Amino acid sequence: MVKLASARESRMYGPRLARNRSEYMNAGLYVFATILLLSGFAAQLSMEPKSGLVLLLIGFALIIVVNVHDLVAHLAGIDYRFLLMGLDVQLGLVEFAVPVVQITGTLLSFLGVLFLFIQEEKGYGYSRIEKHALNMLIAGSTLWLLGSIHNSCQIYERADGHVQILQDSVHIPFLMGSLLFLVGAILDRREQAGFAHHGVGLLGENWVWLGIFGSFLLFVGGLTNVVKVFKMQQIDDLRLEKLRGGAQERLVRERESQVPLIIEEHRRRKRQPDEGISGVGSTPYKDVLVGQA
Repeated sequence: MVKLASARESRMYGPRLARNRSEYMNAGLYVFATILLLSGFAAQLSMEPKSGLVLLLIGFALIIVVNVHDLVAHLAGIDYRFLLMGLDVQLGLVEFAVPVVQITGTLLSFLGVLFLFIQEEKGYGYSRIEKHALNMLIAGSTLWLLGSIHNSCQIYERADGHVQILQDSVHIPFLMGSLLFLVGAILDRREQAGFAHHGVGLLGENWVWLGIFGSFLLFVGGLTNVVKVFKMQQIDDLRLEKLRGGAQERLVRERESQVPLIIEEHRRRKRQPDEGISGVGSTPYKDVLVGQA
């Protein structure tokens, strides 16, 4: 998950009140999703591991929703003009690429767990998909890690120590949690190579425990992100970091160049009725003299 929409000089996707409310809901939804992931991994150690797969599916689906919101918020900041990405390297490599990579990785993890759930529900006749399920878990975790690394590659023009601490407190747990997911998926794939397990039996203890620790780190990062979003809403001075890049700056210049023309047109239209009214019933001084002559 990325939160760069609050790091731009201005976020231009909707009214301020609705925008702030959306940020809070998005951050809270991510925390709830990490709780579901943590519960889903922990349920694999219980007598009902299949219920844990359902929790994992719901958690992954909510994370997809969160990242879609972030992607839409970032694109709204440039009025959905994709050509402007050529003016802003960070916009393309971070604000656009990170949500897309995270969405793709989460979707692959969702499909991997879904295949295992289908196999558990329908029976072992669906064993041909178990290899694809494990590979999807590895691919999804890899994309998560790649997105977390990309999300850390941000260049700021101005940021005080407090803001930098908040930013790193979000990035580091996400990065470590994604790494644990990847290590757990790789170890589980190697562990199941010499066994004929099916369904939830394909999810070994290494995957479960590393998934628990990884989900906990994501939960910590999500809580820190809630604090960060709250603080960013309260910061209106120069302490707010401003990402380097030319896309949004070009939009601001275009809008500033259009504002005087709009104001001038409004004033011109306002003067026209007044001039027409003042001309009715008035006689020029020259016409009065001619009439008297």
